[in-house]
Amino acid sequence: MDQKKKRIEQLFRIKNNTEFESLALQIFRYQVAHNEIYKSYIKALKIEIKNISGISEIPFLPIQLFKNHEVVCGKFVPEMIFESSGTTGLNTSKHIISDLSVYQKSFIKSFNKFYGDIGQYCILGLLPSYLERNNSSLVYMVNELIKRSNLPQSGFYRDNYEALISVINSKELSDQPIILIGVSFALLDVVENYKLNNPNIIVMETGGMKGKRKELTREELHQDLKKGFNVNAIHSEYGMTEILSQAYSMGEGIFYTPNWMRILIRDTNDPFCNVDNGISGGINIIDLANINSCSFIMTQDLGRLYNDGSFEVLGRFDSSDIRGCNLLLG
Repeated sequence: MDQKKKRIEQLFRIKNNTEFESLALQIFRYQVAHNEIYKSYIKALKIEIKNISGISEIPFLPIQLFKNHEVVCGKFVPEMIFESSGTTGLNTSKHIISDLSVYQKSFIKSFNKFYGDIGQYCILGLLPSYLERNNSSLVYMVNELIKRSNLPQSGFYRDNYEALISVINSKELSDQPIILIGVSFALLDVVENYKLNNPNIIVMETGGMKGKRKELTREELHQDLKKGFNVNAIHSEYGMTEILSQAYSMGEGIFYTPNWMRILIRDTNDPFCNVDNGISGGINIIDLANINSCSFIMTQDLGRLYNDGSFEVLGRFDSSDIRGCNLLLG
């Protein structure tokens, strides 16, 4: 077994911080050696690789580079190219995937960690179908979850609210756990136009309001959705085109990561300096599932990290482009 395959197996078996840090440093050195964009970035920073001894010292690649460069390790024929949504005139990020099985393992194992066996759920996607947006990593993930669900009602319901409500309110599914995954403004459209009453539903928003509706704070959004769906909490998914893992929130906007993903928070005025837990700043993501691309991403999101490793997303840097999930239904 070659070293890369061995590391892929290792990353999904990580049990503690020591194992995470050890593998992260191995993957960092591997990517500096094989990812030309990351190597050039490190070189431009005049950083000596041998001096990097911990994950807090690793330089994070600005996420904007995915818009104009192929951020990959080595040469290969892509199995998939995921592309972010965007408005006309905006460059979109492209994530070139050499091995889709790594992404599949990542989102399946992560889902199982936080929600259990997919087969027990009816999965409803308030998103474009896979045929419409097969280059969206979010749509790809939801499509795979739908396929692994054992219920015929699972599916995409982008333009068919009547059918969606019929499924949610169905007596046939009254004892069946349901997960409804959708962008924020579409979920609001549902609760403003229909009456719902299914205590077994989990409502999971994936973000997405800007350009579609009046901006709401997370608290306002979740309050409206909780009231409309008659649930006690709104769940959330945090992911992006440029990574292959997701964090999940079971309520109150507090996210938790799978064992192969970590969040660090950088100073808003000094991108190479991390801040203490509890202080807001820019979100840096370590995603070891991104082994064939770059595992160390400097995002344009603002957030806050807590002592238990959980975090919240507070917004975006003002100069950022509108992120894609909210444009999926455009």
